[in-house]
Amino acid sequence: MPHEPVTVAGVEVFPLCDAVGPMGEAIRRPLTEMFPGGCHGESDEWVLHFHCYLLRDAVGRTVLVDTGVGPEDSLASSWAPVPGRLGAELARVGVAAGEIDAVVITHLHSDHASGAVIGGAPVFPNARHLLQRSEIDTASQEVLDRVVRPLGERVQAVEGQADVLPGIRLFHTPGHTPGHQVVQVGDLVLTGDVVLHPVQLDDPGIPYMYDDDPELAAVTRVKLLEQVRAEGGVIGTAHFAEPFTRVGG
Repeated sequence: MPHEPVTVAGVEVFPLCDAVGPMGEAIRRPLTEMFPGGCHGESDEWVLHFHCYLLRDAVGRTVLVDTGVGPEDSLASSWAPVPGRLGAELARVGVAAGEIDAVVITHLHSDHASGAVIGGAPVFPNARHLLQRSEIDTASQEVLDRVVRPLGERVQAVEGQADVLPGIRLFHTPGHTPGHQVVQVGDLVLTGDVVLHPVQLDDPGIPYMYDDDPELAAVTRVKLLEQVRAEGGVIGTAHFAEPFTRVGG
């Protein structure tokens, strides 16, 4: 069943299920190895949900948060369940690719960025694509060649906090990658890969083996979750089975 949208601070937020499947054979690891100190007693198979989010404000402007795993030949094809279904999910909620006004890519890992460019052409031709400058500066050559450069002047490099649209703001949250960012609207934070597994809600200090800087990622995660809890808020995650999780109040 499709996930249901919510309205937060006058903004409709549609969770889009791009793909569902286990970690690929190329990088399969026991959960206890991927999350040292956590996940004891969990099944070794981690079934990931790959969520993107569409935000539509009161005047109809649209923001897409993350672009999914992309087609069969995407950068994610060695490990993620591809092809992604982002196009079909956008059609389900009545939005065409050309109607997207802005795209926020939380970070340049393949399961979040591969759907931005297909066949060398931008998928969202009329959208500005917001990335932290530090994410661009530390990206691999392959990612630069296949994702960033084809976007050309559509890339808007930001540093730190920035308003995407009135009431929709992004924040730099480094650790998982140097330029990871999250999106906040009202009391909802779309967390990208700051939080990857529910075990990190109970203990935000539990690291993830694929964090670029696990110590910094943990500090960022603790700070973000403390903020959301204090506000009685909700997070929208990339990889939980359910897109929205209340963590406060």
